[in-house]
Amino acid sequence: MIATGTSRVVRRDKFNLFAYWFLLPTLLIITAFHVIPIFYSFALAFFNWDLLTSARFVGLRNFVLLFHDPLFWKSIVNTLYFTAVSVPANMILALVVAMLLNNRIKGIDAYRVIYFIPVITSINAVSIVWKLIYHPNMGLLNKMLETAQIPGQRWLLDPQWAMLAIIVMSVWKHLGYNVIIFLTGLKNISPHLYEAAMVDGASRWHRFRHITWPMLSPVTFFVLIMSIIGSFQVFAQIYMMTPGGGPMNSTTTIVFYLYKVGFGDFHFGYAAAIAFELFIMIFLLTLLQKLVVEKRVHYQ
Repeated sequence: MIATGTSRVVRRDKFNLFAYWFLLPTLLIITAFHVIPIFYSFALAFFNWDLLTSARFVGLRNFVLLFHDPLFWKSIVNTLYFTAVSVPANMILALVVAMLLNNRIKGIDAYRVIYFIPVITSINAVSIVWKLIYHPNMGLLNKMLETAQIPGQRWLLDPQWAMLAIIVMSVWKHLGYNVIIFLTGLKNISPHLYEAAMVDGASRWHRFRHITWPMLSPVTFFVLIMSIIGSFQVFAQIYMMTPGGGPMNSTTTIVFYLYKVGFGDFHFGYAAAIAFELFIMIFLLTLLQKLVVEKRVHYQ
């Protein structure tokens, strides 16, 4: 009995060692391209480095300058505005579309594919197309407004409309992903719950309020967290549609400002400080949602 138990332990240890050898390449890649760059960029925030000369240690100077930088604070306001508008709009539209696609209608699979096509389309290509749509003279949007006797706008050239135009494009681009997530959650809700509610005379609104919404709360919580994290990292559409950060820096978000400081002005230490501040903001927002919002999540 003792020999049998010992042999099982030896076989288990060999099996675990064999598994670690398979995991080793992935662990090396993660360490080389994720873990080490994270610590390196954090250390770089305490230096002044322009890529051409030797790095010079400046301590907390980059962080002090950051809190006195008006453009940094403007980028935070722009990012919060983008998040506050795009995240609720995307989630509400995605839920409505998912509920429509959850019905048994003819050609439903084709509709699902159509809604997901923008997600897999290159963000650069989508940005170029939408930039042409927003063109003040030849754009499709202004042509449609003129047909309806509504004056057109200089969408991406007007500080009042530039960020809103990018928000509309971003919601359209990422809508299909959240639709699929919500649709998966809807499929996991037992139809017997709806049948029992209908027998009790519950209206469609009461079925949504007391069955659909509570049962979708874990999915909604996941979509909320991922959407906010993604909105704080918005960059590609800003860069492609408003390369300079928009009129009067109206579309300059935190990540775009980080890119502009690092790869435009070659102040890599200052850019690393911005990246660290971005990490702190995302971490605190995620922690706040974990502590406050998750209490209302109904896990089955």
